[in-house]
Amino acid sequence: MFMLRNVSKYLFGKGSKETIIEINEGQLYIVRPRSPKGYSELIFKDAVASIRRTGQEFQYQLVIQRAYEEGEEELAAEEDEEDGAADDLGGDKDEKTFLLDEALRFRTEIREGGETVLAWRDLSGDSEDLYEFVCGPSIQPGTASSFQLVAVECQYERKFRKSHEFATEQDLQQFSFEDEEPIPPASPIASPVSRSPTLSPAPPQSRAITSSYNPNTAAKRTDMARESTKKAKAPVREEKPTVAPPSAVHPESREVLAEETAELHMFDFPSGTFIIQDRAVRVTVSEIGNWNYWLQISGKDREWLGQPVVSDINPVFNFEFLSFIFNHYTADGSAYSWLLRFKDQETEERFQAGLMQALWEHLNETKWQKTKEADRDYVFEAFNDLTMDDEREAEAAAEDEEDEEVDEEESDDQKSEHYDSDESEDDVETRDGDGNVNSQLAVGYKHDRSFVVRGSKIGVFKHTDNNKLEFSTNISKVATPKGKLFSPTKVMLHAEDRNMILQNGDDPNSLYRMDLEVGKVVDEWKVHDDIPVNIIAPETKFSQMTGEQTFLGLSRNALYRVDPRLAGSKLVDSELKQYVSKNDFSAAATTEKGYIAVGSTKGDVRLFDRLGINAKTHIPALGDPIIGLDVSADGRWVLATAKTFILLIDTLQKGGKNDGKLGFQKAFAKDDKPQPRRLALTPTHVAQFQHETGAPIAFTPARFNTGLDSSETSIITATGPFIVTWNMKKVLAGRKEPYAIKRYGEDVKADNFKFGSDKNVIVALPNEVNMVAKRALLKPTRESIAGPGVYETPRRSKGRGSYLGRNEIVNSPY
Repeated sequence: MFMLRNVSKYLFGKGSKETIIEINEGQLYIVRPRSPKGYSELIFKDAVASIRRTGQEFQYQLVIQRAYEEGEEELAAEEDEEDGAADDLGGDKDEKTFLLDEALRFRTEIREGGETVLAWRDLSGDSEDLYEFVCGPSIQPGTASSFQLVAVECQYERKFRKSHEFATEQDLQQFSFEDEEPIPPASPIASPVSRSPTLSPAPPQSRAITSSYNPNTAAKRTDMARESTKKAKAPVREEKPTVAPPSAVHPESREVLAEETAELHMFDFPSGTFIIQDRAVRVTVSEIGNWNYWLQISGKDREWLGQPVVSDINPVFNFEFLSFIFNHYTADGSAYSWLLRFKDQETEERFQAGLMQALWEHLNETKWQKTKEADRDYVFEAFNDLTMDDEREAEAAAEDEEDEEVDEEESDDQKSEHYDSDESEDDVETRDGDGNVNSQLAVGYKHDRSFVVRGSKIGVFKHTDNNKLEFSTNISKVATPKGKLFSPTKVMLHAEDRNMILQNGDDPNSLYRMDLEVGKVVDEWKVHDDIPVNIIAPETKFSQMTGEQTFLGLSRNALYRVDPRLAGSKLVDSELKQYVSKNDFSAAATTEKGYIAVGSTKGDVRLFDRLGINAKTHIPALGDPIIGLDVSADGRWVLATAKTFILLIDTLQKGGKNDGKLGFQKAFAKDDKPQPRRLALTPTHVAQFQHETGAPIAFTPARFNTGLDSSETSIITATGPFIVTWNMKKVLAGRKEPYAIKRYGEDVKADNFKFGSDKNVIVALPNEVNMVAKRALLKPTRESIAGPGVYETPRRSKGRGSYLGRNEIVNSPY
């Protein structure tokens, strides 16, 4: 039973009240063999079982939550109001909690036919009364075994008031309860007598129905039953346990940067757990020439893996559990997730130093020893699991992970004027014949409009009062004032959303102004004969809501102001900062006060309080190019997007002579540095994403939600067909996996929050434009990553669907 004990160390995680382990599909019954109420009663038809921490040390809860299908939650609330139905078992009707104590006699059983059951005593009932959680068909036996092991370790901690890591196998065995009678079937179809002679021979009765027949909801129930039947017929994907691929050949080594011994685990896709592969492997990081480095893991009897050290390995170090998790890619593009566990912190620190040196030197083509010590510390911190000890963290940690405010007026349903309820799927044409697809998205601040670029066309979509999108009009020809068609490479709304500034990739020294009220380009602005304009950014974060005419322009090594009111060239010479060296600027953003953040393809970020001067703060590069920047309105947070991760940088200085100042205003002291947060998908999710899509992670530029009277609470980006949002409070509290996802059938081209709220997200797909409620995003699981129809019963969550239906899409081929 305890063969997976080492794995549980990585399941436990850290933080207040967070979920340690979860089984995301099953049914909850209570079995009362001698009760006049009936032999068994179905409590939750669809449920999720989890083990959580409580607010007290060494105390844990077993939690069973009801999971709703779409629309079912509202139906249940309606029935409660009309019928006065109450939960006769007491407590929250949607959640049951049990303190994990040995009195529960918690245990698991795998029955004939492979059905897995968790069972524990009903302490408020008769001695033979049991709660039973019958796992769904997609749950692997290994997942249930891991769940039981965590429950055993939680009971040990409660009884002995110390960490389970001090427990021996014999200590834990006392919580296995192998002497208990077999768990009786919860189903009323099979008689329990054959399994347990001590039970009452009274015939089982049908499952109790807790609410009376309601003619107003009978039709809804019938429709839901039909939908359940359809889902039951969905194809089930049979998966074999994940097998380690052959190791690549180790290139000739010039210098060894790290060589340590560790325990090796590999992530198993079907069970969703790390499985130990080798208890003692030799891990080496070596230089192989031309700024290239190699990671090799070798066992006594075989070579486990070898691969280049590149940023795509997505390295994550966790010193609390002495672990290092990373991704491994084979020649055919397959992705695997591996975990190394070291014997002590000193060993892991030595390995981290060697690996981070290799990664940094590969990305920057500069020797690690030439960098400042503060910069090296910055790089190390960015790849560690970090927490921040400020008031915001304490407040977030005290909140329940699932306790998020939901606006009852939000709607996941998006209606399209192009669709009629009588149309079949085949009747809808969603593609142009010209081969163009949606490429860029601009969300209006002043007026409720979104603009989507598609080749030389721009689609205009209206935001309705009930948070829906309506196709408004189509600007069919984007052309220069001389009539030459072009496809804008960048767009920016301007002057109270009346104008849109466009870039033409064929003319890097000019910009074009489109008058949105007439739907045509009316001006061509020559910026400078010798200095191109590669990047444009607003004068201040909210300047597009005003009549402000000036804005920022950047070339690869220059930062300047553009004033379209000037005669001739529009570049303001007095506010030009040009660098002799090629900094290769790649992104820019501004704060509400006009402070400026600039990123580069080298991966560094510069913070300015105004144009024409040197940067106040230079944030070191991790090496990956910055493809997008955003800044919170107050300048506290900088969001820098790289291909596989996002840096959330705190610019507030704490202590010293500049205490309370931002990095935009004053330079950090030599022995101080900004605090980075590296936001990335976990290596296991990266592997699952690539396992499903066959494509590597490639984030779109991440953005904060924003608004004049709202603070930044969420972050959004996309990769492939997935939208990903991070919860700021959970990030700052150090929560595990503080993000949610939504999968589409096609790759996401552009995304952003609706202005003034973080509740609704606007998404541009190749041939569609959607507005979706953020609550429709789900916790990443095998099912939500794989998408619907892959498993027999995808996980359902309260009021949330993982995909949009056909009536939720605005068709936008223009």
